[in-house]
Amino acid sequence: MFAITVRDHFMVAHSFRGEVFGPAQALHGATYVVDATFRRTDLDDDGIVVDIGLATAQLGEVLGELNYRNLDDEPAFAGRNTSTEFLAKVVADRLAERVHAGALGEGARGLAGIAVTLNESHVASASYERAL
Repeated sequence: MFAITVRDHFMVAHSFRGEVFGPAQALHGATYVVDATFRRTDLDDDGIVVDIGLATAQLGEVLGELNYRNLDDEPAFAGRNTSTEFLAKVVADRLAERVHAGALGEGARGLAGIAVTLNESHVASASYERAL
């Protein structure tokens, strides 16, 4: 399996429901470094997994929809704990929608999957991986 990874970051505010979250039940900020990995079994006709420039731009646009937002106020997340794991899936699913829409180029239609890792800090991260 071939893979390329692009990186960006975003900042949010949010709070959680549930005793398991302790002080994070209160409104707090989070900054995530995001790695999006695109996978395919064979390289495309150009000898690449996907255009790195397009992948970087599309990741930036997806994160731009979340950046500097209070996720507690976002209707799409009503009633959900916007955990790192949950947000990794949101980013992966939104990237997948862009792949299917052609935003990463025709060659991207041959991608096998996407994995997204949100790094909360230098010691903690969460990932979500999905097929395309």
